[in-house]
Amino acid sequence: MKSGVKKLIDYIIPPHNWIVAVSLIVGLFVGIAMLILYISNAPSYLSDRPEACINCHVMTPQYITWRNSSHFRVATCNDCHVPQDNFARKLYFKASDGLRHTTVFTFRMEPQVIQIKEAGKKVVQENCIRCHQNLIDQTELINVSYTKFSHGKDKLCWDCHRETPHGRVNSLASTPYARVPKLNPVLPDWLNKFFQTEK
Repeated sequence: MKSGVKKLIDYIIPPHNWIVAVSLIVGLFVGIAMLILYISNAPSYLSDRPEACINCHVMTPQYITWRNSSHFRVATCNDCHVPQDNFARKLYFKASDGLRHTTVFTFRMEPQVIQIKEAGKKVVQENCIRCHQNLIDQTELINVSYTKFSHGKDKLCWDCHRETPHGRVNSLASTPYARVPKLNPVLPDWLNKFFQTEK
């Protein structure tokens, strides 16, 4: 076993005359990766704070329409759009959805009107039932599910409650004067001060 580990370490470690060059290249890539994590405010996605959803500017209409809705007082973005029944499922959903969002927004492939995907519809339907269970547990509505909807046997909650909580219009230009929290500056304070003194 030890000889196998030693072989692996010997395979990974570059020859003595390449150690400096390889260390610099690895350091460069690690530095770029850390910079991307910092600029994208990546740690914020581990939280449930709604402000994380507007790190990418295109979510501003969704944020401001939620903020002016009745759901603002009782639910965050993740309460509706992320699974709440299982911690592992929640993390997996956040990771896969976040990766898709990152790819789309980084390469500027976002549509003018953002539409919820099938996986998201299933989660939102589950969370509608979860949160409003006390109101509908004596009715047939408690049995409404995305699976039945996908087989044409039922409607989803928002087929009737269409404007809850984001209103009717969600295009990028639908809330041009919305006041939303400012994004954190990308540059650190000392670098901002340096550039200001240079002017």
